Amino acid sequence: MARRSQHSQEQIKDMVFKAAETIVAEDGFAALKVREIAMEIGYTVGSVYMVFENMADLIMQLKGRTLDEINQQLLQVSTQQPPEQQLIELSKAYLFFAQKNFNRWSMIFEHRLGTNEVVPAWYQEKVDSIFQHIEALFKQLAPLATAQQHKNAAHALWCGVHGVCILSLSGSLDVVGIKEVESSVILLAQSFITGWQQNL
Repeated sequence: MARRSQHSQEQIKDMVFKAAETIVAEDGFAALKVREIAMEIGYTVGSVYMVFENMADLIMQLKGRTLDEINQQLLQVSTQQPPEQQLIELSKAYLFFAQKNFNRWSMIFEHRLGTNEVVPAWYQEKVDSIFQHIEALFKQLAPLATAQQHKNAAHALWCGVHGVCILSLSGSLDVVGIKEVESSVILLAQSFITGWQQNL
């Protein structure tokens, strides 16, 4: 077993993150246990809690790291396209991230806060940053619409895209291939954008 003196607290924290992400990626959120993490990094359970307040803190930070990766993936979409096409490409990028990182992506939604827990402000900011990017594209599509209409459109479209991902990826892609799911996401985005513009 490694000695504490061999690693700084920041190094241990990074080791915990990597071990936890590997466990979730390979075996799913249900397999994430502090003892498994400690064994993986060669430290004690107490060492894990030396760098995280508790398991809930670790889970929220893991979810935040996944949100950061999703945001980075979305930021790769070219801004040199019309806003309609950018929204479609963003929808596809979200689908492909979810497919490639299914267990880590699923963890964001599988984990539920306890009765007396609240979403940390830093975590909400990460969620908001994703939606703000989408809202900005709806503003380009309809500059005269209200900020609330842009916000509602961003949330409605993303809920639809997310729903397709959940229903398709949690089933068997042997029955429904990723290309078929991609086509569904594209159709959904195109239809929503057209309908939204017509009903303003």
